[in-house]
Amino acid sequence: MTEQLPKTRDDLLAFLDDLGIKHSTKDHAPVFTVAESVSLRDEIPGGHTKNLFVKDKKDNFFLLTVEENATVDLKTVHTVIAAASKVSFGKPEKLMEYLGVIPGAVTAFGAINDAGNNVTFVLDADLMAHNVINCHPLSNDATTSISNDDLVRFMEATGHQPLVLKVTA
Repeated sequence: MTEQLPKTRDDLLAFLDDLGIKHSTKDHAPVFTVAESVSLRDEIPGGHTKNLFVKDKKDNFFLLTVEENATVDLKTVHTVIAAASKVSFGKPEKLMEYLGVIPGAVTAFGAINDAGNNVTFVLDADLMAHNVINCHPLSNDATTSISNDDLVRFMEATGHQPLVLKVTA
């Protein structure tokens, strides 16, 4: 079996173009935390995301994509997302294996790399109330803006049916 290299930003943007999805990408200095990315808010309107890559005790993996300032109760979120147990953070190796990204660059766009459908994608209902959603394009040195409906369409095109649930406190 050949090792598949993760798709790149260029692959992602070409995929969005092929789907006819309107998007815009703004380059910026690499940001690793929500706090570091706050300075970009004036330049990039819309809902900004925070992503939690978690797993349950049966090694079911989930990516929770929420609004950047939202709080997720990791002690109870498993009941909302139908995990087999309380969740804990997934290891960086699994993040790279399944989503093709490093910590600090986690993004809902990682669905493009999850060919094995190993991850359940959960989009927070409050985040999806924004018309425009902003995610890293597989690297943390840029932000790609896409409509909320097109984010769902993108995920469906990668073979994922994202769950839109209220996972925030």
